[in-house]
Amino acid sequence: MPRTHPPIVVESYCAEWPEIFTKEAKLIQRFIGTYITVIEHIGSTSVPGLAAKPIIDMLIGVKSLADTPRFVAALQKLDYVYVPEHEADLPERRYLYKQKNGEDTFHLHMVETGSEFFSRHIAFRDYLRSHPESVAEYASLKFRLAREFGSDRAGYTDAKTEFIQSIERAAQDKES
Repeated sequence: MPRTHPPIVVESYCAEWPEIFTKEAKLIQRFIGTYITVIEHIGSTSVPGLAAKPIIDMLIGVKSLADTPRFVAALQKLDYVYVPEHEADLPERRYLYKQKNGEDTFHLHMVETGSEFFSRHIAFRDYLRSHPESVAEYASLKFRLAREFGSDRAGYTDAKTEFIQSIERAAQDKES
């Protein structure tokens, strides 16, 4: 059954987001540390000053996706929900989420360390962290789109795509 979502809420940056990430990352490390190489804070909550939906995105580098049944079972003990349906579009990623009071609090994006997905998300985050003008532009866009799209998460996400791709290109050019 598809999940229903409350209206999209974009909040001003919260200085507690990095601490929330660190606490949860330590918990995850204790449960599945043997399967992973790194846990990175990604997404808008990882960029100081950037407005975001109050959901902590974690990029978890795993040694091998062949270990999926084992690390998913361990994460389910921490109340994470595994969504294998997403693998039809992104076979290189395992996606899980955690909720509190019916709202998402954490999203886990589990990929093999060194994959294109991994590198692209780190480059995007790092570019924004060093370009405050892009952070301001992205925040403005996110607030506008949240008002425009209400509960339509797919529409909200699709409407951000052009901006995100422009940042990904800029990040790639910076690395070249």
